[in-house]
Amino acid sequence: MATIIERGPLQYQVKIRRRGQPLISKTFTTKTAAQVWARAQEAEMDKGVFIDRREAEKNTLGEVLERYRDEVTPEKKGAAIEKVRIGALLRDPLAKMKMAALSGKDIATWRDRRLKVDKVTGSTVNRELNILSAVINHARKEWGIHLDNPVAMIRRPPNEKARERRLEAGEEEKLLSALEGGRRTDGTLGPGTRNPWIKPLVLLALETAMRRGELLALRWEEVDTKRRVARILDSKNGEPRSIPLSSRAIAVLDALPRSIDGRVLPTTEDAVKKAFSRACEAAGLEDLHFHDLRHEATSRLAEKLPNVIELAAVTGHKDLRMLKRYYHPRAEDLARKLG
Repeated sequence: MATIIERGPLQYQVKIRRRGQPLISKTFTTKTAAQVWARAQEAEMDKGVFIDRREAEKNTLGEVLERYRDEVTPEKKGAAIEKVRIGALLRDPLAKMKMAALSGKDIATWRDRRLKVDKVTGSTVNRELNILSAVINHARKEWGIHLDNPVAMIRRPPNEKARERRLEAGEEEKLLSALEGGRRTDGTLGPGTRNPWIKPLVLLALETAMRRGELLALRWEEVDTKRRVARILDSKNGEPRSIPLSSRAIAVLDALPRSIDGRVLPTTEDAVKKAFSRACEAAGLEDLHFHDLRHEATSRLAEKLPNVIELAAVTGHKDLRMLKRYYHPRAEDLARKLG
């Protein structure tokens, strides 16, 4: 039975008590609104479809995002980047809304704001939408915050075109030259980085098609230079894989000093980003990202491993459609094969 109590000017509190149901209450500014809400809740109870929305009405999206970031995100492989994306969501006015008030229209407004005002790509928006959807679904299943997922109600923007950047003739030599560190014979610093691990990192990336994170996590006990195999125990897709090592890769590894912490390349992702960016600028290479080296390496490996199953075993792609995104044969190379 619903009870409506006038608490003061423009304050009408509704309380509904039903056997077998939780006590629910809500305050409205008009008695009419209170009556409409009470009838709707009682109708749901009569039909047996009542959903307790108290947690959704109590928590903001920002509070739920913060809880997810602190409790769920740390257990994920991509925790660092997910925290960055959650941070972007927390800075948006959308985060101040109550969970119960979220609608597809609100999410669509946020989407358009990110695309048109913040000038981010469709791919970035889709990644953030994936996080939003995951957070809302987790809150529904684990935390009793009930609402229909509004992310499922909106149109997603198209993803940006997949990158097809490969090294052109002479660019590898320019890049490696720019990565040469140390001092010249006249005592001045060279144009490249003083970090001695960046050049071998780039060489190994070109020879193995390993991801930057995989290379930085690689340890000496996972490398067998006699069998010419490196073992990745914790890959992006969650499955270990073995990487065959070319003669050039073996030469790079043999020339490396052993670090006390056991890592093959004891440097950080941030150091790699900065050094690689400086080297590209010094070499005059435009629009080259470190991850493009994986595209380049995959395309080179494809010429040596025409069996796509073998190629996927090396690159770690479980989906051949994703493998195709990394294989970019040059038309002139294909023309030579045709004769």
